[in-house]
Amino acid sequence: MFFWLSVFAISTLLVMLTFRYRAALINPMRSLFGSRVPAHYQPVATFAEQVDAGMSSSTFDIEANIRDGDSRAGLDERGTQEVLDIMNRERVNFDQARLIRQNRILAAHGIDPSGMPLDAKAVTRL
Repeated sequence: MFFWLSVFAISTLLVMLTFRYRAALINPMRSLFGSRVPAHYQPVATFAEQVDAGMSSSTFDIEANIRDGDSRAGLDERGTQEVLDIMNRERVNFDQARLIRQNRILAAHGIDPSGMPLDAKAVTRL
């Protein structure tokens, strides 16, 4: 009885420690196994590539970043792809596609387009 309880306690402790230190354990595994272990962050496209794809406007001027020599890599790749998909699917310009994407994100979190919470129990005035 005590043997199985000890085995259970040690295995539970091992699982908890592995979960707690998973980031420190994954990095050495990446160097051993190479690309088979997926990286947490993926590289993003450059600002120049995103301007060429139509991801700039007068209200969201990426070309200014290029002129100013911005050292960042570029916009978020997943967000960029979502905006491009909206532009192609709904045939809207870049600013309208950004607005549609932002409204969808807000709706997913229970917020209407004006910024007010959709939850009836939310306190918006005192």
